[in-house]
Amino acid sequence: MSRYPLPMRDGVAPSYLYLPEGDWPDMISFLIERFPDVPEAAWRDRMARSQVVDGDGQPLQPSSRFRRGLRIFYYRELDAPETPIPFKEEILHMDEHLVVVDKPHFLPMTPGGRFLHETLLVRLKKTLGEADLTPIHRLDRETAGVVIFSRNAASRGTYQSMFQKRVIVKEYEALAPRLTGVAYPFTYRSRMVDGDKFFIMKEEAGEPNSETLIEVIEQRGELTLYRLFPHTGRKHQLRLHLSSLGIPIVNDAFYPVALPCKEDDVSQPLQLLARAISFIDPLSGEWREFRSRRSL
Repeated sequence: MSRYPLPMRDGVAPSYLYLPEGDWPDMISFLIERFPDVPEAAWRDRMARSQVVDGDGQPLQPSSRFRRGLRIFYYRELDAPETPIPFKEEILHMDEHLVVVDKPHFLPMTPGGRFLHETLLVRLKKTLGEADLTPIHRLDRETAGVVIFSRNAASRGTYQSMFQKRVIVKEYEALAPRLTGVAYPFTYRSRMVDGDKFFIMKEEAGEPNSETLIEVIEQRGELTLYRLFPHTGRKHQLRLHLSSLGIPIVNDAFYPVALPCKEDDVSQPLQLLARAISFIDPLSGEWREFRSRRSL
């Protein structure tokens, strides 16, 4: 049984929030202030359709009393139609606990911004009909490859803890310019912090908090296909590390310089692939390995 008072709708589970401290005269006043990008008329329309409810599934009205701590549920809706992303995910493995997926480039993991239905999570929920499906870890929208979802709430924390404890072996491949003057394999370490723009990272002096093992797979003319093993999981770690070495990944629109957003242009995928994930299963004790079928 779903833990939500609203059903999954076309692959989209309802969003929710707990009402914070504050003194609003009614629900509509709070919603207008909390979500300034959503017109008042849109909230009134949703409420008229009983699409905003409390934890018991009781519809909320514009005039409903604001009560701190109340959990309310609603559907996220977009103002404009989404542009279809013309690449298909592939389910590599499915069992009682996990769904392992080979994600294409350009497909976001979860809803956010201008993406809702064209996200991996919503696509999988539509395909499998499972409202509680949850990603255990994330890949950038621009990165393709292996990613794992939990389909069993009882075991979810056990699998999530593997990533927190860093007992997962993550193998990536990247196509980038040739780096000479170093002996392979070698480990690159740096201190990564939030960048000047909210969506990028940067390096600064200080104790390293990120580490990547770098190997060479093959030479491709002036480019090199690298095998990368991130020993930490910082945001954009592989992209920033290679850029800092003077070999930014082919088609990287963020590093070393953040370029203007290309919106729906899917002609130049970032040449970064999450090739494989392997680990000792915390429930069975067996060694498990899942590999992408994609190539750069």
